Amino acid sequence: MEGSEPVRGGMRRFTWEEIGQRNGRGPAPQERWLVIDRKVYDISHFCRRHPGGSRVISHYAGQDATDAFVAFHVDKVLVSKYLKPLQIGELAPDQPSIEPTKNEMLVKDFRELRATVERMGLLEPNQLFFFLLLAHILLLDTAAWLILFYFGTSLLPFVFSLLLLTISQVQASWLQHDLGHLSVFRKTKWNHLLHKFVMCHLIGASAKWWTLLHSQHHAKPNCFHKDPDIDMHPFLFTLGKKFSVELGIKKKKYMPYNHQHKYFFITLPPLLFPTYFHCHTFYIAYTKKYWVDLVWMLTFYIRFFYTYGSLLETKSLLAYYFIFRMLESSWFVWVSQMNHIPMDIDYDKNLDWMSTQLQATCNVEQSLFNDWFTGHLNFQIEHHLFPSMPRHNYWKVAPLVKSLCAKHGIEYQCKPLLTAFADIVHSLKTSGELWHDAYLHK
Repeated sequence: MEGSEPVRGGMRRFTWEEIGQRNGRGPAPQERWLVIDRKVYDISHFCRRHPGGSRVISHYAGQDATDAFVAFHVDKVLVSKYLKPLQIGELAPDQPSIEPTKNEMLVKDFRELRATVERMGLLEPNQLFFFLLLAHILLLDTAAWLILFYFGTSLLPFVFSLLLLTISQVQASWLQHDLGHLSVFRKTKWNHLLHKFVMCHLIGASAKWWTLLHSQHHAKPNCFHKDPDIDMHPFLFTLGKKFSVELGIKKKKYMPYNHQHKYFFITLPPLLFPTYFHCHTFYIAYTKKYWVDLVWMLTFYIRFFYTYGSLLETKSLLAYYFIFRMLESSWFVWVSQMNHIPMDIDYDKNLDWMSTQLQATCNVEQSLFNDWFTGHLNFQIEHHLFPSMPRHNYWKVAPLVKSLCAKHGIEYQCKPLLTAFADIVHSLKTSGELWHDAYLHK
């Protein structure tokens, strides 16, 4: 390798410039290297076997992945054993430990904060908390059916049953999110097992499909081509000031974006679950051969259509199913988008972990209702900085995060719930207007 120096054991020493060139882009061979704790790893072939999916690890090709590695992996000792055969060298002695694109002092301070979090035991789960969450989900799920069974299928019991099942499903979505982040049990295998029960059996979607997409979102939030949560740009919405202007200058118009803040209400919130998610979760589970997930998913549909089919006629049954999916979808979309859509959306700038998360994330004010309603995703900043932290500890680390943000001049946004909802619409309106102006005049 030109520019690299051999060291003992056949390892070589590399510069950040050399590593940055191995980002998986450009002409063949498309090598992918990354750095963890100054060690250089070639993931060109391993990325296809990566348990979290090839994309999430490839998003860090050509970059330092130390903080992402720490954030995503609970059992670091075990994972390090799999990394060892991939090591091809290390950073040259004259190379800084922190990439030139990153704020060295912020990186060091954040790592000190991470160490403090571990010493305080904030990564340790309270299993009674999660047991009670699961219990109230199962109670609501059962009550939804019992209402129709005991009170009949007239309008009032029908509506009340729908509301209870919707609440149960959304709360199950928040719990599967906890399990997917390995924050409920100390042992990874128990998180995975209960994740399949909640996500596949109680909700009817693939746990592995969710992990495949959601881990990318956490790795590079609001980074175009890397965060699948913003893949709705440009075919459904135009997102972010930069991309909206670019799209307008290129005279591209897939939708009437200047009206997107209006059609948002009748598209993404009510239809994401009943349409796209339904198709995509089965498509990914089938094409990637997630057979265990598919079997678990089928148990949801067998259970639902058998139990509710014994009480409702076919048309009423289908209407019941579609309506609760629409309600569930609306609740989920408003909560999941309030923290990100109004924030900065750009290409990956290879910033440090904390800057990457803070520029793409905001919080919503804390209250008992907000905590329950959002599954504690009103603490989205803390969740993104420490994705494996149990949600009942977010409020404990929040003051430490605020202090670190203040020290480094980073904006820590926290809003009322309704303001956060309104900002989604305002952001879409602004993006649409920027596109429209560029489309007509530039």
